[in-house]
Amino acid sequence: MIVKLRILFLLLVLVGSSNCQNKPDANAPKKVAVIISTLNNPWFVVLAETAAAEAKSLGYEAKIFDSQNNSALEADHFENAIVSGFSAILLNPTDSDGSIVNVLKAKDAGIPVFCMDREVNSPKAATCQILSDNYSGCVAIGKNFVQDLNQKGSYVEILGLVGDNNTWNRSKGFHSVVDRYPGLKMVAQQSADFDRNKAMDVLESILQAHPTINAVFCGNDAMAMGAYQALVAAGKAKSVGVYGFDGADDVMNAIRDRKIRATGLQAPQTMAKTAAQFADQYIKGKRDFAQKIPVAVELVNQSNIQDYSPAPRP
Repeated sequence: MIVKLRILFLLLVLVGSSNCQNKPDANAPKKVAVIISTLNNPWFVVLAETAAAEAKSLGYEAKIFDSQNNSALEADHFENAIVSGFSAILLNPTDSDGSIVNVLKAKDAGIPVFCMDREVNSPKAATCQILSDNYSGCVAIGKNFVQDLNQKGSYVEILGLVGDNNTWNRSKGFHSVVDRYPGLKMVAQQSADFDRNKAMDVLESILQAHPTINAVFCGNDAMAMGAYQALVAAGKAKSVGVYGFDGADDVMNAIRDRKIRATGLQAPQTMAKTAAQFADQYIKGKRDFAQKIPVAVELVNQSNIQDYSPAPRP
């Protein structure tokens, strides 16, 4: 009888100990993963940090993962988020097609994914995609471009990542306007992967074959700054207009200094905060989210730059 009582007592102690150990996990803050295509671009740093800060303000732990524009590394981050028990993923995809499998893995694990700025090419993968209206933003840039060049001249287009829908939506929006003017001739179109240094190298090479261009349209602001550097080195910075897209601080300052002609001002803070807020709503029980939510893009050029507060100088 005494032996039985001792065994019963030990069982009760073990059960009580187990319950005590489980309580901290049950009461621990839920976690939100912020997976970003690359942190080698200041614009994406703003997107990542804003998303993480908003998630923290809503009571979640938040961790930022840098995919370094590598789909395989992005896949590792998803595995980490799934195994580590994250409650939601805020994603800036590396590739519109290549990232689908990662998003579906999270979905199968019961983890919602909210895309920011970049999309995946599947209506059944992400819970919601909060995206800049890239096409319309570049229609506005195209109109400004045509006006600045008086409907004639030769130009270069520097594309972003070829696997990113943003690259082609921006290019299509721009060409929907510019291609209607036969006096404007595109002499070269080449990708620089949204990278500043690559854009500088690309334009330096193009200038050797086409030294008398009038303008350069770049798929983002990092490439616009790289293109501007190449033009400075070639002594052509004052005669060739450069157009970007993002509204990055350095380009806003460059427009103010009359170095860059125009950009499309996106709203990374809006996209990031919306994604974090939607994740919070999902975790609390909401399920009916729109598949895509467009965020307006503003044209900023040398005629209206005074309407925007100066960005801090480095």
